[in-house]
Amino acid sequence: MSGPPPTPTNLRILRGNPSKRPLPTGEPEPARAPAIPGPPAYLTGYARDEWWSISPELYRLGLLTVIDVAPLAAYCQAYGRWRTAEESLARMAANDHLMSGLIIKSRTGEAVANPLVGVSRRAANDMVRYANEFGLTPAARTRLAAGPNGEQQQSKFAGLLAGR
Repeated sequence: MSGPPPTPTNLRILRGNPSKRPLPTGEPEPARAPAIPGPPAYLTGYARDEWWSISPELYRLGLLTVIDVAPLAAYCQAYGRWRTAEESLARMAANDHLMSGLIIKSRTGEAVANPLVGVSRRAANDMVRYANEFGLTPAARTRLAAGPNGEQQQSKFAGLLAGR
C-alpha cells in the first residue's frame, strides 16, 4: 500500500478531524487498563524512568491501552539507549578536548569514528519514530486538539465550516 500509514481514529478525534471525512466504523478498540499499566520487567534504568515520565499523560489522553505497552516499551528502550550513549560520549569528550570523543583509535592504531555516535544516532531515530506514533514530538502535538482533560475542543469557526 502506497502513501502514509492510516491514522488511528483516536488520534484523528484528538486532532479535530479538520477534513470532516467520516470516521471509520468498526475499528477495533483495545481495552483500556483500569490504571496506568506498569512498565515491562525488562525496562531498566533510564528506560523505566521514561516510562513513568510519559505513561500517565498518554493514559489520560486515551493513547495508552493494554496493547500499546510493547510499542511504548520500544520507545522507552530507544530513549534509554540514546541517553546512555550520549552520556558515555560526554564522558569521553571531557577527556578528549581535541576530538570530543568522536574519533577513537582502533586496535590497529588507526583513527575511526566512535561507534557510540552510531548507537546514539540510531537510538535517536528510533526514539523519534516511536514518539511520533504517540504524539510525543512538537510536530505531532500540533496535530492534536485535546483539551486539558483529553476532551475535544470545538473551534469557534466549526459552525461556519460545517455550513451552519
